[in-house]
Amino acid sequence: MAANIAIFPLQPQIQAIRQYNRTFNHLERFNDKKLFKRYRFELDGIEFICDLVREDLERASGRSMALTVEIQVLLALRFFASGAFLEAIGDTLGVDKGSVSRAVRDVSAALHRRRDEFIKWPIQVEERRKVQMGFYNISGFPRVLGCIDGTHVRIICPNQQGRVPNYEASFVNRKGYHSLNIQAVCDHTGKFTNIVAKWPGATHDSYIFRNSALSSNFAGARGEDGMMLGDSGYPCRPFLITPYPNPTTPREQHFNKSLCGTRVRIEHAFGVLKRRFHVLHGEVRMQPERVVKIVSACTVLHNIAVMRGEREPPEDESDNSDLENNDIDSDSDSDGGDDYDGPENGRLYRDYLATKYF
Repeated sequence: MAANIAIFPLQPQIQAIRQYNRTFNHLERFNDKKLFKRYRFELDGIEFICDLVREDLERASGRSMALTVEIQVLLALRFFASGAFLEAIGDTLGVDKGSVSRAVRDVSAALHRRRDEFIKWPIQVEERRKVQMGFYNISGFPRVLGCIDGTHVRIICPNQQGRVPNYEASFVNRKGYHSLNIQAVCDHTGKFTNIVAKWPGATHDSYIFRNSALSSNFAGARGEDGMMLGDSGYPCRPFLITPYPNPTTPREQHFNKSLCGTRVRIEHAFGVLKRRFHVLHGEVRMQPERVVKIVSACTVLHNIAVMRGEREPPEDESDNSDLENNDIDSDSDSDGGDDYDGPENGRLYRDYLATKYF
């Protein structure tokens, strides 16, 4: 005998739950510690971000179910912090997958538009002196305005429809997975002062730098005006100093030790960025054009967190939320691990620095 199965009209109840969740003050459910774990910001920081993007996200709508600015920001922050599936994130706030996708897209675009406000190179004399002194206090290396490096953000295989023949292959890096190669410079506090987030994973660090506005702006600059520190994947120039490839004297060894002890700041900054926003640590399941804006948005948020004194996620932290997460072990090192083999026209200035200061 067939079992009798009662079919209940669930849709009205689901709609009622979603409407309740959208109007309920979600932030009141958690203290600052729990808010930080879920969204990487405490209450004041979340309110700051909402006010920052409010003008972009508010829409004149008569719909009773329209998402508030606060809910849109929370959805995006949860996605950035966890890298979880959009549907799983939406379930926590009673929002469908499509609405979560739009919220992530719109919040990312709003933050991306404000990148020049929060990602700024030190221009003023006092700013530059503060940065140089901050770097000098780390490991005794003088005149440093920033440390430069690249890191890979894993992405899904890009859709090649209508693209040039080698479009998809250009995103496969030397470790065999699809990625974007992100170039960034940070200051002594770990705040990013320059970022280039548009190149496929197969692109070498030195090529990205050579074709960047940063390189053009430094062209002709003298090392005594300030310089950057990079690894052996970059050309040695008067404004971009790299280690001695084969140090033979105590002075050269001391020079390399100080340079590496200072340059580790950018590696630490990348580590904090990816722990703070775990979406960048795993595989971003979106096309490159959207990933570029997500990287930009996370970098802006990282700088906001540094400037506001938000805590750093612990190094051993894992996301123990109830959301499904597809974390992937990924090496944050860029393809710049290969030694640069182009012109070394900064070697004389490197010798001068080693002789005078080390």
